[in-house]
Amino acid sequence: MRTPPGTGDGPRTAPGELAAGTALAAACFAATFRGPRPAFWSRMTATGVLLGAFALGRRPELRRPRPRPRHLVEGAAIAAGLYAVFQAGDRAARRVMPGGGRDIAAIYDLRSGQSAARIAARLATVIAPAEELFWRGWLQRSLGAGRGRWQAAALAAGAYGAVHVPSGNPTLVGAATVAGAYWSSLAALGVDMESLVVSHLLWDVVIFLVAPTERPAPTGG
Repeated sequence: MRTPPGTGDGPRTAPGELAAGTALAAACFAATFRGPRPAFWSRMTATGVLLGAFALGRRPELRRPRPRPRHLVEGAAIAAGLYAVFQAGDRAARRVMPGGGRDIAAIYDLRSGQSAARIAARLATVIAPAEELFWRGWLQRSLGAGRGRWQAAALAAGAYGAVHVPSGNPTLVGAATVAGAYWSSLAALGVDMESLVVSHLLWDVVIFLVAPTERPAPTGG
């Protein structure tokens, strides 16, 4: 699933399809963030299933992955780069944004009462791959037809950040926009979808479960 530099391969996507797809994503993310907290991961998984199926249904080339060993290496390098960006961003958010530390803690609170193994399985098998298929595989490629790769990347990254607004967490919205811009820029440069999927699932699992940016609360007087 090599992403051509223009990201606009194939026929131009009808405006109605673009509107329907983005509306579906907005509705799914709103329902995910606004619903009861204990069922967050079930709703997020359902969102991944719906958006991933939509992307696969509209872009036939996404149904023909060609994984290679190099995709694991590229994906790991991409994930490491984004992790470094977020380590710096975590410190900046805590200093610059009055509620930055609270917002970050609220994101990690989604792990409370949940099995880490189940969260990791949901992230790696459904949520992360589906997000790449939808946002980079379908939306960005569709926007690229007639617009150019960098305009498509900017629009896709902006849309990815915007659907996180219903979370009510400004830091999460900013983080999603940064991550979206990172992956969208790589897609615009022609990085394979396989590498993007690997990077997304590795980054999700590492930053959320293995080595989060959240710092333990201080103990003692």
